[in-house]
Amino acid sequence: MENASPPQDLVADVFARDCTSRAAFEDVTAKWASLVLLALGEGSFRFNALRRKVEGVSEKMLSQTLQALERDGMLTREVVTAIPPRVEYELTELGAQVSGKLQGLAELLEASAGQVGLARERYAQRA
Repeated sequence: MENASPPQDLVADVFARDCTSRAAFEDVTAKWASLVLLALGEGSFRFNALRRKVEGVSEKMLSQTLQALERDGMLTREVVTAIPPRVEYELTELGAQVSGKLQGLAELLEASAGQVGLARERYAQRA
């Protein structure tokens, strides 16, 4: 029996314009999404606590980011019926895996902040 390749439309390819993996990659690597995933890697957050954690994000951008990540299966949104009611966000298993990969990148960049600063200074002096 011959090994048949899967149909091309079933092969995930992040470089293909219409591939779901590319759309998810774009969502995950967006500025605010990466920071939200890193924050949620520390545990669940309520909306305002998450907004305080991710300094500089507007309420509108945080809301849009959370919706995109929920749509992609990276996090869950749970409405807690209490007085007052509250909403909590938590990573899914997939979201936790992605957050872990981003954490490694964040640690590398934090450890390289001095090197990046020097490179930026050298670049600015060229102009």
